[in-house]
Amino acid sequence: MPESNDEVGIDTDSTADGDVGVDVDVVVVGAGFAGLYLLHRLRGLGLSAQGFETGDDVGGTWYWNRYPGARCDIQSVDYSYSFDPELEKEWEWSEKYATQPEILRYVDHVATRHDLRRDIRFSTSIDAARWDEDNHRWLLTTSEGDTVRSRFYVMATGCLSQPKQIDIDGAENFGGEVYSTSRWPHDGVDLTGKRVAVIGTGSSGVQSIPIMADQCDAMTVYQRTPNFAIPARNGPTPQWKLDEYEGREAEYRNDAKWSRAGVPREPATEFALLATEEERQTRYERVWHEGELVGAGSSFADLMVNEDANQTFVDFLHGKIRSIVTDPETAAKLCPTDHPVGSKRICLETDYYATFNKSHVDLVDLRANPIVEITETGVTTSDGPTEFDVIVYATGFDAMTGAIVAVDIEGRDGQSLADKWADGPLTYLGLTVAGFPNFFTITGPGSPSVLSNMMVSIEQHVDWISDCIVDLRDRGATSIEAAPQAESAWVQYVNDAANITLFPQANSWYMGANVPGKPRVFLPFVGGVGAYRQTCNEVRELDYLGFIRRDRTGGVSHAVGVIRPLQPDVTAVLAAMAELELPPLETLGHEGARAFMEATAEQRPPGPEVGEVVDGTFPGPAGDLNYRLYRPADRDSNKKGPHPLVVYYHGGGWVLGNHMSDDPFCRDLCVRSGAAVLSVDYRHAPEAPFPAAVDDAVAALSWAADNAAALGADPDRIAVAGWSAGANLAAVVCQAARDSGGPQIAGQLLVTPVTNHDPASPSLAENAEGYVLTRSLMEWFWDQYAEPDDRTDPRASPLRGELEDLPPAYVVTSQFDPLRDEGRAYADALQSAGNKVAHRSARGHIHTSLHAVNVVISGAPIRADMAEAVRGFFA
Repeated sequence: MPESNDEVGIDTDSTADGDVGVDVDVVVVGAGFAGLYLLHRLRGLGLSAQGFETGDDVGGTWYWNRYPGARCDIQSVDYSYSFDPELEKEWEWSEKYATQPEILRYVDHVATRHDLRRDIRFSTSIDAARWDEDNHRWLLTTSEGDTVRSRFYVMATGCLSQPKQIDIDGAENFGGEVYSTSRWPHDGVDLTGKRVAVIGTGSSGVQSIPIMADQCDAMTVYQRTPNFAIPARNGPTPQWKLDEYEGREAEYRNDAKWSRAGVPREPATEFALLATEEERQTRYERVWHEGELVGAGSSFADLMVNEDANQTFVDFLHGKIRSIVTDPETAAKLCPTDHPVGSKRICLETDYYATFNKSHVDLVDLRANPIVEITETGVTTSDGPTEFDVIVYATGFDAMTGAIVAVDIEGRDGQSLADKWADGPLTYLGLTVAGFPNFFTITGPGSPSVLSNMMVSIEQHVDWISDCIVDLRDRGATSIEAAPQAESAWVQYVNDAANITLFPQANSWYMGANVPGKPRVFLPFVGGVGAYRQTCNEVRELDYLGFIRRDRTGGVSHAVGVIRPLQPDVTAVLAAMAELELPPLETLGHEGARAFMEATAEQRPPGPEVGEVVDGTFPGPAGDLNYRLYRPADRDSNKKGPHPLVVYYHGGGWVLGNHMSDDPFCRDLCVRSGAAVLSVDYRHAPEAPFPAAVDDAVAALSWAADNAAALGADPDRIAVAGWSAGANLAAVVCQAARDSGGPQIAGQLLVTPVTNHDPASPSLAENAEGYVLTRSLMEWFWDQYAEPDDRTDPRASPLRGELEDLPPAYVVTSQFDPLRDEGRAYADALQSAGNKVAHRSARGHIHTSLHAVNVVISGAPIRADMAEAVRGFFA
């Protein structure tokens, strides 16, 4: 064993805990792909390390999972190390999807090539770990009873390594042979001539059932939940894959690191709901015949965020299942109907569906016919008993957290990790845990992990951890841990990312739903490998933002802050815009800015379908102006019109936009609220400066009230709404209507409103740059719209007006909006003046994100609240 590295503060004195058998810089638990690469990296950095592995050799999950048909579901070329170019040259995979024996041979080859076994104690587990605060060390107890001391403690135990406990009554009573796919005998199993029960139809079941069915005399498959599967079409690595890879290995590997799933692939930009039926079928057929998970998940951009889009793929796969399985009743059982496709890991199958056409194979739907108990002779369901010689449990794993909390880990002040995670795992970046210094998890909860090519994620985590340890050494720090604020913010960000997708709709092991009593929270980070890598890189570049470091003298360094305060989809939109390197809008002039905004509007996805759209004109003070009317669909015969009417004023800084520029948002509001929405145009600056827009807005309201019946609306139920500068106009017309004695307004919806020209507003400084609406752009809008002396006029700054006796208001502000504080101030002032007011603060949002329908999905719950408020206006 190498000497401990003095630079990280290790000494070899014994402690009060007794004699220490091993004292190293780093303890690594697990000898799979993650543990092996970490040992290699640490050795190259001159750090002493000791690995521990429960099995008697390397391989991790591929050491244990030897069930028939076990193979990876990421192409072999991708499911391999990238850190050693020579290794890539000397190893050639025999198949597109390598089998377990070949993967294990690969792992063995790597361990031998780099002489990694000499740093691993096999057949030994870490049973307990305790943080020694006085010495900034971990004290670890092995299964052999000895104590190990280390500065850093890394769990490289894998995401699918802790088998799920069998929770079926009487399981211990069965007198025949019992096997689990997660712990298959190393010398194999002979099923010839036997009656076999298989319980579970996850990935291991899908892979093993066809092979076991060919061996046994009779098989009954007990299925609780069917899974979606596409043909693996295994064989030699496809030529197209070799063409992508060979001769450009370094570039290919780099592309993988910055891809979404850890496999180079152009992300989909087309939407299933915008494609024709023929286009959808063509693309889905390509997925079916290509046989690759990454292709299945990225065929259309809206598959995992839109239920209607997802259903088009569900329908396609149901059709394929029915075309293969000859018995309609069995085919129906195999068609998943309780979760969106992709919200559980799609399986790759070889003859799985066709297996159920065999006369000796039966399928039992456990939802209709649940297992009552396991008896000495077989399985008893609600329909009665069936005798078997063999029971195979393909029931999966306690994924991502099981192997970690299986160890008794105590952090600072004796805090138990199992207790801390009792309601769900809390991590920062999926790498570290607040209160547990110098403790790291590789591909842990809160990282892309199982939603990615694990090899790419493993290497990224190992490299980050190794760099972190070296950085600490170079700075004389002895410990590092996540700050509670950073951990809490990251957990929120991971949840936010999941909640804008369809993933949480499934009772999957991604959610921990397969383990009774396990908290139902989404475990991995869905934001993608590349985005996650960028986040981790930024944390390090920002002097370990969100981390607390301590040194030998008791000194503390805390890089205070949150790495991703914005909603994940807002972050993605801003990143995409940054890549385009667009010029500031105000530098284009008003004509150029208008042309740019019109071109951008043509590229956005549409809003939902409404009952009817009618375009027309209304008389303004200086001539006719355009409107667009959105009528709800009268799906309920008891709720036919006339509908309540919302007069809507578009945004654009009084300079940009028209009656159609907020079309998706108006459609969304119409559908959600059940009200007709009348989007009205008004004259724009600089051609028609203040107060032209105000005069037009007032005229629009009066005209709408006078003509409500002709519009199919109820003249006694009229509200106003607007976004940005349009919200400014909505607020102003409420004051004008009060002062002129009508029309009567039921309520005002003000979304990120302009309410006061105040250059000293704190949010104008805090959010001055980087959030689309910038301080300079807002100043430009004001310069186009109103002379300096006019900006304090209540018709330009309604916060400065008389605020008593105004309609009920629902005011929405965004956290990262230059206008945030003036919107808050207006809500507070309205309430102080005795008005009924609700203020909704949109965490993680920017000025332009809330109305971005079908682009910023995280805005949907807030838009739902807006619609609820509008319905409340008319109650």
